[in-house]
Amino acid sequence: MLKRKKIQITGTVQGVGFRPAVYRLAKELALTGLVYNDTTGVTIELQGQQKKINRFTKELHHKIPPLARIKNLQSTDIDPVENENQFLITQSRTIGSPASEVTADIAICGDCLSEMNDPADFRYRYPFINCTNCGPRYSIVKTIPYDRINTTMSAFKMCRRCAAQYANVSDRRFHAQPVACPKCGPKIWLTDNKGKIIEPDSDKVIQKTARLLRSGKIVAIKGVGGFHLAVDALNEKAVQKLRRRKKREHKPFALMTDSIEKIKKYAVVSKEAEKLLKSPQSPIVLLPKKPAASIAQSAAEGTDTLGFMLCYAPLHYLLFAEGFEVLVMTSGNISDEPLICDNEKAINLLGNIADAFLLHNRVIYRQVDDSIVHFIDDKPVLLRRARGFVPAPVTTDIKIRKHILAAGSDLKNTFCLAKDNQFILSEHIGDLENADVFLHYKKSIEHLRKLFEVTPEIVVCDLHPNYFSTQYALSKPGVKKMQVQHHWAHIASVMAEHNITAPVIGLVADGTGYGTDGAIWGCECLIASLEKFERFGHLDYYNLAGADLAGKQAIRPLLGLLKQAYGADFKLKNFEWLLEKIEPDEKKLEIILRQLERQINTVRTSSLGRVFDAAAAMLGLGSVNRFEAELPMALESIAAENIKDNYDFDICDNDKPIRLDLRKMIIEIIFDLRHNTARGIIAAKFHNTLAAALLKLAVCARKKTGIETVAVSGGCLCNRYLANRLINLLHKNKFHVLFNIDVPANDSGVSLGQAAIAACKIKL
Repeated sequence: MLKRKKIQITGTVQGVGFRPAVYRLAKELALTGLVYNDTTGVTIELQGQQKKINRFTKELHHKIPPLARIKNLQSTDIDPVENENQFLITQSRTIGSPASEVTADIAICGDCLSEMNDPADFRYRYPFINCTNCGPRYSIVKTIPYDRINTTMSAFKMCRRCAAQYANVSDRRFHAQPVACPKCGPKIWLTDNKGKIIEPDSDKVIQKTARLLRSGKIVAIKGVGGFHLAVDALNEKAVQKLRRRKKREHKPFALMTDSIEKIKKYAVVSKEAEKLLKSPQSPIVLLPKKPAASIAQSAAEGTDTLGFMLCYAPLHYLLFAEGFEVLVMTSGNISDEPLICDNEKAINLLGNIADAFLLHNRVIYRQVDDSIVHFIDDKPVLLRRARGFVPAPVTTDIKIRKHILAAGSDLKNTFCLAKDNQFILSEHIGDLENADVFLHYKKSIEHLRKLFEVTPEIVVCDLHPNYFSTQYALSKPGVKKMQVQHHWAHIASVMAEHNITAPVIGLVADGTGYGTDGAIWGCECLIASLEKFERFGHLDYYNLAGADLAGKQAIRPLLGLLKQAYGADFKLKNFEWLLEKIEPDEKKLEIILRQLERQINTVRTSSLGRVFDAAAAMLGLGSVNRFEAELPMALESIAAENIKDNYDFDICDNDKPIRLDLRKMIIEIIFDLRHNTARGIIAAKFHNTLAAALLKLAVCARKKTGIETVAVSGGCLCNRYLANRLINLLHKNKFHVLFNIDVPANDSGVSLGQAAIAACKIKL
């Protein structure tokens, strides 16, 4: 008996060759019907014998393309169509809700790379070669369905050969929307730093760019999601010049090369790291430095890691074919400003940095920075979620009853849109205190909101009244507003990512989070669900002088902690041997101490991030955070291996919340410094103490509540030493441990937590 089924599929099913795979399987099984994209995903109408339809649905999961992912498949009976004799791929239909996932930008695949290097292929050395399994997606799409007309490739009319491949269902480029070739597609050219064309010929562009880089020049290279600023990574003078011109004096630069073998010369590459480097997402991966690495020292000073990525665009491979070992490939922007993706804007803004510009005319509709990954508990964990991962949503069992916009935090901002059962996080936006970043933030919200047809009915933000994200959210007219405590949002981001709603013990540590009592929180033990939280314990408050300056100048938290540890006995003259190296201005020291004593322009804080700053300063690693977390990163990088000891600390449980008291640790660090204990040992004992103290808070919370699951989050848990040590201790004490993996533990994950809390509160 003839049957007809309507099969609706959601997931990563557009722009990845899904429909051709469906077509081929249907033809193989002699089934008739049709398949089309719509704004919910892919719909299939399948007609034939029930046995063959059953076989189709069973085999489909094993025959989908490499980049496809089926999230949900629903099948319903419909009436058969008379006299149907073929299976067709039909035009996309713009009906329903756009819950289908817009695919992330993907690194060049092996097949395209082989063709690009084949002199007999008509795309030989073509820098925009792509197919259904690779190439730009999110960065070029304007709206969905994901058809060429809705991308920036609509400006290029396909030639006969490209059109034939595009229309051939058996071809790898069937409905590959960015398909192009040298005859009909985008072009590259080279200009000077004023925008004057100095080389229009494609092959000569690559050769001349290589000569410039080899001579120590800086070249701005337009890529998939924006510009990179490139220099020879083995040329110390060139790297220093880039730092001076970009005004990025100390933050590590990303590195690129074209093979794993080259990376292994300079860094330790585990099997897991190699797999990640070679993945279609092709992120920057933080790898342990090898001692004799000949990379320019100024590329990554003050850290024990190098951030490497493999070439992911055809253009990169063409450049490395000119014989390069390693290139610095840092984001093409002015420090702290948005990534630049427009040719004219790049020349105007980067002309004082770059000596030349390698440009192309494929418009980047959505700038997307490179993602960054490191390893925690032997698992790849995102530090920056962008190219290759965005905009894939986080899906949960929460039924989101109203459209939500979560505004996120001010540092490392992302925002989150929520509808149905999906949380759609933006890519990394940046720090909103920069006016251009804030403008980019507002434009990005509008773009993604329209792309996914989200009309926010609820806007949720942080408690901090001075956050730009908070002020933006509270200014939105005609919507319900909700504010969520910062550290609760951190823990909620872990819960949403792991799809749990039951209460957890939340251990969260960072630099700054506005507390419900008006203090600055930063080391908390919470009992939290997605509906409410209790502050079970925290780091004992210490006084911090100087407001925002305290996040940069380590002397400020250090004096606050020393004053707390030694009380009335603390005298500046007794610590001259330590303090004069950190802050030689005696008058400034006296002013800060007077502030602390009189509590003028001071705040109470439980910030663990500032404790890291103070410890790094005591060990002589620096006195100023010239970029966020510079001092904690330096402290982590020198911690000695195989040190099991820790300093002493107290848990004060006579009050609620209970308090973690680190005064003994501070005094013991001073003792070790006076007795010339090796800095690496002190750094290791410091980290071990914090891990042991957080474990103790969790044990106390379990004793009171019976909860066995611990969620760990916050910027301090981006520290691999602390995170690994803490997770290991929690496992040994038979806790079930959850931590951020697909969403960063730093403030980039806050928006997901905000959205998840708002979604659950709607149900109440």
